[in-house]
Amino acid sequence: MLNKDIADSAATEVLIVGGGPAGLAAAIALRQRGIDCTVVEARSAFIDKACGEGLMPDSRETLAQLGISLTDADGHPFHGIRFANSVDHVDAHFPRGTGIGVRRPHLHALLTARAQQAGALILWNSRVQLPDAASEPIISPSGTYRSALVNGQPIRFRWLIGADGQSSTVRRWAGLDRARMRSVRFGFRTHYRVAPGSEFVEVHWARGGQLYITPVAPDCVCVVYITRDPHRISKDARANLLAAFPEVAARFAGIEIVSQQRGAVTASCKLRSVATGYVALLGDASGSADAITGEGLAISFRQALALADSIHSGSLEPYRRAHRQIGKLPLAMGELMLTLDRWPALQVRAIRALASTPIFFEDLLHAHMGEKNLASVLLRRGPRFGWSLLTKGAPA
Repeated sequence: MLNKDIADSAATEVLIVGGGPAGLAAAIALRQRGIDCTVVEARSAFIDKACGEGLMPDSRETLAQLGISLTDADGHPFHGIRFANSVDHVDAHFPRGTGIGVRRPHLHALLTARAQQAGALILWNSRVQLPDAASEPIISPSGTYRSALVNGQPIRFRWLIGADGQSSTVRRWAGLDRARMRSVRFGFRTHYRVAPGSEFVEVHWARGGQLYITPVAPDCVCVVYITRDPHRISKDARANLLAAFPEVAARFAGIEIVSQQRGAVTASCKLRSVATGYVALLGDASGSADAITGEGLAISFRQALALADSIHSGSLEPYRRAHRQIGKLPLAMGELMLTLDRWPALQVRAIRALASTPIFFEDLLHAHMGEKNLASVLLRRGPRFGWSLLTKGAPA
């Protein structure tokens, strides 16, 4: 006999594998269009993850479309981005709106409550066994129900969404693992009991990686170190992550650490296809931009809205097109910034040049948020920046 929760959803229009922010956003978007859905998640509710915990203004706007309007009571506001190294710094304000730092478990709780309020069924601590792809072809959906097993009990569905992260089981099962590009880095997050030092999210650059400081409360900041160097992820190295950032180390000397350090992998990956037949991938399962962009959650929320529209139309082709467009700008911006990460000497020169031409940094931030065209910004401001890079970029 089916247990009660699964019996209530024995037939569901959409089965979502993964109950992180991407899967929950998809559930909300589907319910907003009147589409029945069930979320299956192997972990318990209120999932934490090592991330920067900052939401840009455009992320907040997309989240509001899902029915979640964040206020200062949910975290702590920030008004722009600052890049800094041991010598120079440059900052810029957002063209509109305010970003907000929100602790990840709190954001997950808000998404969970909204999904349940919208009528989605969420099965925590549950495992899904997908149908045999050989006997149940994935290509060309017929509109009929297919069956999977959840905790060994049957559940029928018409559409399947893989929102199960970078190591997606659904992606492998559906044969969608082929990627055009893949870059992997490692991130480590800690929280410090200290008032935010500025109105910005601070990105500190040093040889080997970046340090992100995001305000998440009036008396707490989230600090994330990201590196591509595997030698920097040993236990001893992780115990002294601030050593490469002497100014930050001095600021935080003696400050209470209020969370256990957590690690995660951040990847820049573009898949050849994100949908086939009745199966679609979402969030990190569908490819990702490096965390250096700060747009991971915003991308997932936009994809969720596009995917719900696509399923409502009866075809995944609109989602394929929308997915490419959603990821285009973040991937391009990520590649620009990762170039500085790969070439430390260029990073030093670039931040000095940006400090001498702050309008270019401001325009890049506006382009990053979709307020300006990136190609136009590069054409208009690039020559002056290039001259500054040559004449002012070299350290004194």
